[in-house]
Amino acid sequence: MHQPPSADADAHIDSTKAPAASAAPVASAWAPLRRRVFCSLWIAGVVGNVGTWMHDVGAGWLMATMNPEPFWVSLVQAAGTLPILFLALPAGALADVIDRRRMILAVQSCVALLALALAFATFMGFASPFFLLLITLGLGVGAALTNPAWQTVMTELVPRDELPQASALNSVSLNLSRAVGPALGGIIVAASGPEAVFALRAVSLVGIIGVLLMWRYERQPSAAPGERFIGAVRAGIRYVRYSPPMHAVLVRTASFVIFATSLWALMPLIAKQQLGTGAGGYGIMLGCLGGGAVVTTFLLPKLRRLASLNALMVCATLIYTLALIAMAFADRPIVGYLIMVPIGAAWVTCVVCLNFSAQSGAPMWVRARALACYLATFFGSMAIGSPIWGFIAGKIGVPFTLLIAAVGLLLGLLTMIRYRLEVVRGEDLDRSSHWEDPVVAGEVGPDDGPVVITIEYDIPLESAEEFKAAMGPVATTRYRDGAISWLLSRDTEKPRRWLEVFIVESWAEHLRQHHRVTKGDLRIQARARAFHVGGKPIVAHHIAAPIEPRPAVDQPQDSM
Repeated sequence: MHQPPSADADAHIDSTKAPAASAAPVASAWAPLRRRVFCSLWIAGVVGNVGTWMHDVGAGWLMATMNPEPFWVSLVQAAGTLPILFLALPAGALADVIDRRRMILAVQSCVALLALALAFATFMGFASPFFLLLITLGLGVGAALTNPAWQTVMTELVPRDELPQASALNSVSLNLSRAVGPALGGIIVAASGPEAVFALRAVSLVGIIGVLLMWRYERQPSAAPGERFIGAVRAGIRYVRYSPPMHAVLVRTASFVIFATSLWALMPLIAKQQLGTGAGGYGIMLGCLGGGAVVTTFLLPKLRRLASLNALMVCATLIYTLALIAMAFADRPIVGYLIMVPIGAAWVTCVVCLNFSAQSGAPMWVRARALACYLATFFGSMAIGSPIWGFIAGKIGVPFTLLIAAVGLLLGLLTMIRYRLEVVRGEDLDRSSHWEDPVVAGEVGPDDGPVVITIEYDIPLESAEEFKAAMGPVATTRYRDGAISWLLSRDTEKPRRWLEVFIVESWAEHLRQHHRVTKGDLRIQARARAFHVGGKPIVAHHIAAPIEPRPAVDQPQDSM
């Protein structure tokens, strides 16, 4: 976990020494696979994802068989994704606070047991729509708890210059399994029933559990006081709230996924009712989608050099929209299979752009929590959208529902006017270490607080307006790194004297704030400090002494 110095170190910024980007050679697309642990986990992840997609085919088909109502079929996807909406951020906070390896190991073991329970119940004929949804909900909880820790661990296993390649390989893992898993699942469901794929889901997790058992994971040491769970959750929310790049990621994610998920929610019904195919055909549909996604994953590095993330998102959204319209009129299996290829290509393009922007937009100390907010938005949009599209399809039919979703995708592109995806340079997220350690006379406990930090500036009168404008981004960095309140004021007696005041909830949180300040923050604060004249700005720390208000008690007067 990164640690920043405090506001005092802020007083010693040399604005002429902003960090410069270094030109490093681009790593090979396969470079992360040369690292043993990454390679082992990546392979195990591919197998585990294949099992997940096989399970999804079996669950969707089992529900379509037990209760073919569109609303009930859409609930299968909602049950699997809804937990991520509520649990992703707490899971991200846990992943930033506790041992990530043990967390993933414990959760995946429970997921394997749930999959075996569903396989046994289905084989014995005990499975019902409610039981299927309950187990699917439990599996969704497992995914919610695992995803932030897994993505963060995979990025920790490679150096920063290989982070884009690691992100791309994780997408390859997901989409390779998406190409193989659904088709294989459809074949197995047709031959042996859904209970077979449920059992194989449990078996597919053996590799992940085995690698985690053998891996000796060591958390990166940190000089900052360790975070507590509730405080870590609040810090994650605060960071995302004051991070414009994350705002863009979350808005663009919701505006795409909530409409795009209409196809995912209704796909079993499209295969069964509209195209007239069986479980094998449903698996082929998903396999074609995965095939288009895999091919596009390998093309994305070249496309990324030709176009920005925003341009790729627009093109992919338009392709997805046209494919939805075409699927609304498809009436033969072969037509549906062909349409799924560009849908897979467009889907993976949007997901990779959003995922990469989310990963590159947060420093390591809060990365799992930032990714958790992205995952909560992504899967929450799927969970909310799925029953809505299922309900609409039950009223007006699947084809008209797909057309409505296509219109929604086009309207969602309007969010790009204000919210454009950004790629934050890796150097900007490095710890700057430009804050000095606070000077303390006496003993201050980690829970003492709130802590009030004041910084006094001497600003020439002619620079006042420019200084105020430069301090706006400074306020964002203070809030993002731990401040719960911030204020800039001007002395009425000495107009050149300005006072910046911000409050942090405890002494330990302020020390953590010292270790969170990045080189990007350094440049922002240096621009504001450049207006100060004379020596260093005067920085002071104050520990609040809470006093309960109470009415004054008149003292008795002595009488003579």
